[in-house]
Amino acid sequence: MKQSDAKQILDEVVGQVFGYQNPLSLEQAMTKFAFDVRLPQQVFESETGNETWAASMGQQRYIVNAKVMERAEQQDGLKPHRQFMSIDDVLAAWNEVNYASSERQIDSKNVLESDGVYHSDKVYRSIDIRKSKNILFSDGVDACDHVVAGQTSKSCQYTIRVEDSKNVSSSFNVIWSNKIQNSMFIQDCFDLEDCLFCTHLIGKKFCVANVQLDEVEYRRVKDMVARWALQS
Repeated sequence: MKQSDAKQILDEVVGQVFGYQNPLSLEQAMTKFAFDVRLPQQVFESETGNETWAASMGQQRYIVNAKVMERAEQQDGLKPHRQFMSIDDVLAAWNEVNYASSERQIDSKNVLESDGVYHSDKVYRSIDIRKSKNILFSDGVDACDHVVAGQTSKSCQYTIRVEDSKNVSSSFNVIWSNKIQNSMFIQDCFDLEDCLFCTHLIGKKFCVANVQLDEVEYRRVKDMVARWALQS
């Protein structure tokens, strides 16, 4: 995966969610949409000094996971036998092998600048991604597709800033909600379609700030909100 592929995903999601051509670069989108999302950080591989990406910042030395797997295939990881006469001997031996893996992935492809990716495809600058594809700037998404700045969410498609939610599509800034479509700024709701700035609602359509509107008035307000949210 290349950054140009990630940019294409961003363009597709922004177009679907806001109905406008994406004006943001990858870095601008990360700053705007993922400012509070835990993302992988750049570190440096200890042996080569090359940049790599890791979720955990508590380690001092890193090795790319692909290299770990390559070495495991070539040898079983054991060192030659030695005598441990003191704790210093043990610690010295531990220091020789104590490297944290970075850019960890299992059965995944087209992954860039990410760590902890499982059974996924086309993932950029993300952590803990499972059975998903076309994911940018996210942490903890499962069974999702075309998600930007997602957190601990499942079964979402074409969303930006979805958190602790599931079954969300074509929506922006959805928190702790289920079955949300074509909506923006939703919190603690269930089964909404075409709603804006709503909380604690169930089974509603064409609502703004918990106020019921007709479709024509709703569409006018939605266009205003979409332009404001994308440009502000």
